Amino acid sequence: MSEGKTQILDLVRKYHQENVRHEFVPGVTPIFPSGATLDDDDRVALVDAALDMRIAAGVSSRRFEREFARFFGLRKAHMTNSGSSANLLALGSLLSPQLGDRRLRPGDEVITVAAGFPTTVNPILQNGLVPVFVDVELGTYNTTPERIAEAITPKTRAIMVAHALGNPFQAEEVAQLATEHGLFLIEDNCDAVGSLYRGRPTGSFGDLATASFYPAHHITTGEGGCVVTRNLTLARIVEQLRDWGRDCWCEPGEDNTCFKRFDYQLGDLPHGYDHKYIFSHVGYNLKSTDLQAALGLSQLQKVARFGELRRRNWQRLRDGLAEVPGLLLPRATPDSDPSWFGFVITVRPDAPFTRHQLGDFLESRKIGTRRFFGGNLTRHPAYLDQPHRVVGDLANSDIITEHTFWIGVYPSLTLEMIDYVAASIREFAGVA
Repeated sequence: MSEGKTQILDLVRKYHQENVRHEFVPGVTPIFPSGATLDDDDRVALVDAALDMRIAAGVSSRRFEREFARFFGLRKAHMTNSGSSANLLALGSLLSPQLGDRRLRPGDEVITVAAGFPTTVNPILQNGLVPVFVDVELGTYNTTPERIAEAITPKTRAIMVAHALGNPFQAEEVAQLATEHGLFLIEDNCDAVGSLYRGRPTGSFGDLATASFYPAHHITTGEGGCVVTRNLTLARIVEQLRDWGRDCWCEPGEDNTCFKRFDYQLGDLPHGYDHKYIFSHVGYNLKSTDLQAALGLSQLQKVARFGELRRRNWQRLRDGLAEVPGLLLPRATPDSDPSWFGFVITVRPDAPFTRHQLGDFLESRKIGTRRFFGGNLTRHPAYLDQPHRVVGDLANSDIITEHTFWIGVYPSLTLEMIDYVAASIREFAGVA
C-alpha cells in the first residue's frame, strides 16, 4: 500500500471515530426499528475500494461470494444488486430449459405464505406461476410443514418461504417434504442470516437460498443481495440470468477463460460465434459492484457478534415485557436459535388497548415501529386480481394485519435503549 493511501485511510478512520455519537436522550434520540451497524473498519474498506476505483464487480466480489458460500457450507454464491433481485433470480432459475423435465412452466404452483413481504411472492407472479397461500402460526409467525403438505397438489412444483423476522421455519421438515414430493425449495433467508435450525444455518436446507444486504438486514452492503446453493447447475443458471442471460462465464475484463471462445456452436448461430455474446437465457443485469462487496467483506467478519447482540436485545425485551397483559409475545421455533431481525408483538383482540394506540404512544416517544410487512398480502390491491390459490382461512394472517407490529433489536441499540422501550410499553399498559 502506498504511503499516500495509508495516510488517507488513517484520516478516514480518524474521521469516523470523531463522528461517532454515543449519547442517548430518552424521548429525544430516535430508536429506529432497524439500521446498519457500521464501524471504522467498514468505512475504511469502502474508501479503500473507492481509491482503487473498483467500480464494477471484481476481486472483492469474487472473494465475498466465496466467503459467503463457505459461511453456509454451500458451494456457490452470486452477489446481486438487492435481496429482491436474489429472489427473482432464485425462482427464475427453476424455469430454465437446462433443467429438462424438472423445469417449472407457466401455470405451475408455488406454495408460499400470505403474511410476509411482497418480494417473496412477486417472483412467482413475474414468472407466470401461481402462488398458493397458506397461513402462519401466531407467536413464531412461520407456517408449518402440515399446512404446506395440505396445499400440495399435482400442480405444485416448488415451495418458497421466508424465515419470519429471523425466526426459522421448520426447514429440515419442509426440505424433507419437498424431497418426498419432488419439489424445489427456496429459502428466503433475507431476514435470517446467522439463524440456526437444529444446529445448521438457515439458508442451507433448500435447493436455493437468498440473502439481502439492505441496511436493515443482518449485514449490509448498502443495497445488495445474494443467491446461494450447493447445486452447480442451478448456480450456473443463476449467474447467467444475473449477467444479461449470456452463456459466457468470463469475469469482467477477462477473455477466453474456457479456451474455446471462438469454437462454440449454440442455437442457430454460426460455428465460432464469439462466446462472450451468446445468450442462453432471457436474463437481466442484476450485478453488484466491488464497492458493495468490499463493505460486505468487512461486515461478514462481524456477523457472529451481530447475532449475539440481536439475541441479547431480543431476550432483554422478552424478559422486560413478560408481565404486560394484552400482548402476545414472540417465541422461537422449537429446535432453533434465531438471529432475530425484530421483536414481534401482537396486541390481543381482547386487550384494553389497540395496536394503533400502542404504536402511536411508542412513536410519540421516538420509538420506531413497523408493521409485519404486508400482513395478509392477498388483501392488497396489487394481488386482488392476480391468479392465486388459498389453502385454509388465513385467519392468523388477518390477525397479523390488524394487530401485529415489531420493534427493533439490531446491534446498534444499547441496553439503555432496550430498557427504555420496555419501560415505555409497561407504562402505557399500566404495569409498574
